[in-house]
Amino acid sequence: MPQSLPEELAGLAALPRPVFGHTESVANRALGYRHAHPWVQFAYAVAGVLDVRTDAGRYIAPPQRAVWIPAGVAHQVRCSADTEIRSLYIDPSAVPGAQGGCRVLAVSPLLRELIRAFGDLPAECEEHGPGGRLAAVLLDQVAAAPALGLMLPLPQEPRLRRVCEAFEAEPDSRDGLAAWGARLGCSERTLARLFRQHTGLNFRLWRQRLRLISALPLLEAGEGVTDVAIACGYDSVSAFIASFREHFGATPGEFAGGVGRAEAGATFQRE
Repeated sequence: MPQSLPEELAGLAALPRPVFGHTESVANRALGYRHAHPWVQFAYAVAGVLDVRTDAGRYIAPPQRAVWIPAGVAHQVRCSADTEIRSLYIDPSAVPGAQGGCRVLAVSPLLRELIRAFGDLPAECEEHGPGGRLAAVLLDQVAAAPALGLMLPLPQEPRLRRVCEAFEAEPDSRDGLAAWGARLGCSERTLARLFRQHTGLNFRLWRQRLRLISALPLLEAGEGVTDVAIACGYDSVSAFIASFREHFGATPGEFAGGVGRAEAGATFQRE
C-alpha cells in the first residue's frame, strides 16, 4: 500500500522551513503512484537510477544527476529496490526559477556532499544557526546546477501514445512505423509526421533515446553489457557501446563500474 509523507509534512500547504531533506524525518522512498506536492522536489539518489514520469515525458537521473520537479506537477517516481534516495523538498520562494517544467540537473561533488551533510542534521536545527547557513549554501548550489537533456518526451496523441507505450514495454522490439501504421489504420508517413510534431524528434532518435535510458537501470543493477545491449534492441555490442559513449560520455562498462559516472548523463543529441 502506498506510503505518504510523514505527519510533519502531510497536509501542509507550504513547508515550515525553506528546505527539508533530513534522512530521519523525510520519507526518502519512491512514491510510484501519481502524486503532486505544493513544493519543489529535488529528486536525487546517491545510488541507483531514478525514473520520474510526468505528462510531458520521462526524466532519467543516473548517479550524479537529479530531477527537478516543480510544485504542483503530477508525477510518479520509479527506481530499483536498492536505490538510495536523498530527495530535498524546497519552498518555491527559496530558489530562483522554481517554476517552469521538470528537468534533469547535474549534481557536482560539492552539491552531493552538501546533500549528505544536510541529511544528517536534526530536523529541529536552528534556521539561523550553522544548519541554516548550510541550507543557504545548498540552495545556492541547487540553483546553479546546470540542466541536462536526459528526458524522453511522451506524446499525448492517442495513436502515438499506444506506439510509445509498446516500445517502453519492449525496448528491443524491431517493429517500425510501417508495421504500426498498418495496425492503427494510418500511413507510415502520418506517424512519422506526428512523431516530429508531438515529440520534437524523429522516430529513429526517439527510439534510440528510449533504448539508451532503458539500459541505465540494467547496468546499474550489474547486468552484463552484452545482455543489456540485447535487451535494449541493439544488433551488436559495439554499436551499443558507441551510442552509449556518444550520449553519456562513458562506456557502459565504465558506467556500471562507477568509473566516469560524474560525466555520465551528457545531454542527448538533438536532431
